Amino acid sequence: MGSHYCHLKLDERRKIAKWLEAKMPIAEIADRLGRDATSIYRDIKRNRYTDKEIPELNGYHALVAQDKYEERRAIHRKMIVHPELKEAIEDRLKAGWSPEQIAGRMRLERHPIRVSHETIYRFAYSKDGCAEQFYHHLPEHRRRRRPRGYRRHQRGHIFDTQSLSHRPESVAERTEFGH
Repeated sequence: MGSHYCHLKLDERRKIAKWLEAKMPIAEIADRLGRDATSIYRDIKRNRYTDKEIPELNGYHALVAQDKYEERRAIHRKMIVHPELKEAIEDRLKAGWSPEQIAGRMRLERHPIRVSHETIYRFAYSKDGCAEQFYHHLPEHRRRRRPRGYRRHQRGHIFDTQSLSHRPESVAERTEFGH
């Protein structure tokens, strides 16, 4: 996620679909489009069409991919297009509600415009949300949530300090209570 990721355009998605159909390697598709291969992989993964009933239709289709992309953008946009919605959410967060509780309450009250808790988190960590420091209002235990893609690399090793081989004998034999 180092360089700024520019979203693909419909005509690029059409070419991807056509070239995938022709079994062109993704590296070559990326080359031809002057894009990073990871951007192509990401778009294919996120915007693939899958149908359990009719698997023959499965695959990457330009228009479907474009629709899925637009839909995700729209979800994000809700909070920007409806400032009153954003304010209401912000007020509840300040009052100590969690995004899960807010989303649940909106469902319960059958709000004309509702958002899921994921959308609230996603907005909080989006460019707009960060600019407004919206994430400051998230409940303490969720504030540390990292944007997508950050988490994976920092898994510590559980057996850092005490390797299994250094355990006391009694543990291995389970002679003491609690082992």
